[in-house]
Amino acid sequence: MTLRIATYNVNGIKARLPRLLEWLEETQPAVACLQEIKTQDEGFPAAEIEAAGYRAVWHGQKSFNGVAILARGEQPVEVGRGLAGDPDDLHSRYLECDVFGLRVACIYLPNGNPVPGPKFDYKLTWMDRLRTRMAQIMAEEVPAVITGDYNVIPTDADVWSPAAMAADALMQPQSRDAWFRLLGDGWTDALGLHNPRGGVWTFWDYQAGAWQRDHGFRIDHALLSPEAADRLVASGVDKDYRGRERASDHTPVWVELRSVSG
Repeated sequence: MTLRIATYNVNGIKARLPRLLEWLEETQPAVACLQEIKTQDEGFPAAEIEAAGYRAVWHGQKSFNGVAILARGEQPVEVGRGLAGDPDDLHSRYLECDVFGLRVACIYLPNGNPVPGPKFDYKLTWMDRLRTRMAQIMAEEVPAVITGDYNVIPTDADVWSPAAMAADALMQPQSRDAWFRLLGDGWTDALGLHNPRGGVWTFWDYQAGAWQRDHGFRIDHALLSPEAADRLVASGVDKDYRGRERASDHTPVWVELRSVSG
């Protein structure tokens, strides 16, 4: 048996709820990590999610940001929310739970534009704080999946046109260095592992016909601890969902792990 762990930046859970419920019904991931839910905690559609067979933990924020972890038929057990290291950071960008014998963290990493500037500085310090937390998880030697919208294009093979994105925070050397430090710590980029030549996109902008022209890039990732990577069976992108009516500008990304009994 396998467990499918997925991530999906929904770009507003209220606006995209029909698409989200459609995706959950059609693909039935065991765990779904959502970003940019863009709602306060009391506005989260818990009843609709539960009617679809999922229980959830969420960390909301009015109008922007916000993350959630959904589990099919099981209640995720919250481990923590937010990253240590900056008491003034009130953004809802990090949520960590135990579910199905896994440690699952859902992240929405800061975009960082414009470069240079305080938003880019915040991005880099946030990545440092994330690395600290991921090192703590690694030390626990648990099967862990740290997944979500990392807002980092790892290599030039992960974007339709490196020149078009060269000035963007997603592709700056500092952003990429922080990403590769995570891999150097022992985390496995599942989608990158299975697609070494690149060319796999997870985001297409709403502007300039990006979807129709396939002008996309890869910023939604799943990083696996060694204990989870040993159980990795497959990974992929649910690309078709980007082309549906009133779709998010991201598409779901997933990994499949052998279950403990499997």
